[in-house]
Amino acid sequence: MSTYETIEVEGSVPIKAWIRGVPLEEPAAKQLRNVARMPFVHGWVAAMPDVHWGIGATVGSVIPTVGAIIPAAVGVDIGCGMAAVQTTLTANDLPESLRDVRAAIERAVPHGRTPRGRDKGSWENPPAPALGEWARLKRRFDAITEKHRAIKNSNHVTQLGTLGTGNHFIEVCLDESDRVWFMLHSGSRGVGNKIGSYFIELAKKDMGHHVANLPDQDLAYLEEGAEHFADYVEAVGWAQDFALTNRRLMMDAVVRAVQSAPGIPPFQLGAVAVNCHHNYVARESHYGREVFVTRKGAVRAGRGDLGIIPGSMGARSYIVRGRGNPESFESCSHGAGRAMSRNEAKRRFTVEDHERMTAGVECRKDADVIDETPAAYKSIDAVMEAQKDLVEIVHTLKQVVCVKG
Repeated sequence: MSTYETIEVEGSVPIKAWIRGVPLEEPAAKQLRNVARMPFVHGWVAAMPDVHWGIGATVGSVIPTVGAIIPAAVGVDIGCGMAAVQTTLTANDLPESLRDVRAAIERAVPHGRTPRGRDKGSWENPPAPALGEWARLKRRFDAITEKHRAIKNSNHVTQLGTLGTGNHFIEVCLDESDRVWFMLHSGSRGVGNKIGSYFIELAKKDMGHHVANLPDQDLAYLEEGAEHFADYVEAVGWAQDFALTNRRLMMDAVVRAVQSAPGIPPFQLGAVAVNCHHNYVARESHYGREVFVTRKGAVRAGRGDLGIIPGSMGARSYIVRGRGNPESFESCSHGAGRAMSRNEAKRRFTVEDHERMTAGVECRKDADVIDETPAAYKSIDAVMEAQKDLVEIVHTLKQVVCVKG
C-alpha cells in the first residue's frame, strides 16, 4: 500500500509526496509546484519525507525529465552522498574514552575550512592515494576544461580525500548487534561546486530572455541536443565519479586511522559496504521511457539496492534496502531533512542545548556547530515511518564518535 499524498498542480503534472507525519513547509511546497510546471517532467515529481526548501529545487525531490536537465536541481554539491562499512570490531573493543579515536580520524582526514591563507580542509601536499586517483581522473577533467576553461582553476586534487564543511561528517557507529561501523558524508568538494555553479549560469545565459518566463530563474535548463547539454552531462558525470572516489579515499584513511588509535585491537572490514550518491542525475528507464532522473537529496532505492539514510549527529541512522517502488521512481529520502535554517538554529539553541542533545557522542560541542545540532533536523523516526513502502531497514546505527567539518 502506497503511503504518499498527491498534490495536484493546475496545468501541470502532480506531486506525489511521502510526507505523512512529517511537515511540508510552504516555501518547499512552492518550489515543488514550480518544478512540476516544467514542460519536460515525466509523469510527476516525487517528494521524499525529508523534503525542505533548497536553492533552485527542493531538497528531497526526485525529478524525472525527458530531453532536458535543470543544473540547479542537481545543485552544486554534485555527487554528494554517503559511504558506510561494517567492521569486525564490537562495542567491547572500543576504549572507554573515544577522544583518541576522534583525534586520529581528524588527523587523517582534512576537514573544515580556513577562509584565507592555508586551508586546513585541503591537502598542502596530497598523499599518494589521492595523487594516484587524480591521475585516473585528470584526463577526463582536462578534456572538459579544454572547452570550459572557467572550471580549470578549482580545488581538485588538493581536496580529493577531504571532508568539507556544513553537514558533512565522519562517524563511528554501533549497530543493533553492537558491531562497529564507519560512516561518512561528503561529495565532490570545490571542483563540483565550480562545475555546478558554472553550468547553472550557462543555462540561464543559453535561455536568454526566455528565462524570464520560468517560475523561478534557478530552473533554467539545458535541452538535449543544444550546444552545452552534452558537455554538462559529461562534466556532471565526472564530478559524480570524483565524489565516489573522494568518499572511498576518506574511508580508507578512516580505517587506517582507527587501526592506529590507542587501545583498538586488530580488525577487518565486514561483509557490508555501501557508497551511494544523493545529489546527482542519472539516465534511467521509468514507465516505458528513458529519462534523466535528478535526485536532489534522495537515494536510489531500486529493488535490492543498499542505501544509507543518516539522522542528525545525535540520532539513529539506517542502512536500508530498496523496495523498488516505481511511484517514487525507485527513490527514498537521503536523511532526516532540516527542520529550520542554519541561522534559526543558531538563534534558537545554546551550547548547553547542544551538549544535552549529543550526550554520549564524542564530538565537537561548541558554538560553531549549533547549526548542526540534532533539533535543527526533522525526526528521523517520523521520516522512516513515512517511507515504509520505499525501503526496508537492514541495520540501525547509533554514532559514538562524530567528526564535523
